[in-house]
Amino acid sequence: MHGLGGSGPKHWQSWLHAQLAELGFDVHYPTFSDFDSPVKDVWLQELSTCFEKIPPENEIIVLTHSLGSILWLHYATTHPNQKVSQVILVAPPSPTQILPDAHTFFPVPLNQQQLESVADRTWVVISTDDPYCSIDDSTLYLKLGFPTIAFPKSGHLNTASGHGEWPWILHTCLMKKLSFT
Repeated sequence: MHGLGGSGPKHWQSWLHAQLAELGFDVHYPTFSDFDSPVKDVWLQELSTCFEKIPPENEIIVLTHSLGSILWLHYATTHPNQKVSQVILVAPPSPTQILPDAHTFFPVPLNQQQLESVADRTWVVISTDDPYCSIDDSTLYLKLGFPTIAFPKSGHLNTASGHGEWPWILHTCLMKKLSFT
């Protein structure tokens, strides 16, 4: 799930979609409406429609970037019957700094129990210098207790920070289970 402004053709999400589809995976990559000035309830409905298209026997891995991460947090807390195998939240924006163009997404629900009931595994990927989420603000995600990977000085983990083709995320999606020791 993309974030504010979409992901564009050179973003790692677009690249990943093509890679996974080429490998034969059933990949759903929704483009949400009005992605420059999104409305949470509209995006939630569009995400619900996307999930309805996925066969119930499919294992589901949810992969988000930026505002897409906050969208997932809202969806998970309002759709407790939607079960997924794994969630990877990449570069979630600060839950305390309201984005003016996405103000309807705030406040951000940060309920560990609800999130654990929807996904077998959830983890967070952050950067130590993300302009949309300081290290101090990222501790609010760390408090959820999910495993977290912090990339040093990697910006917002988007095209502007050099994350077009991103083999690490492809490898991560192909792994059945992440191991943190």
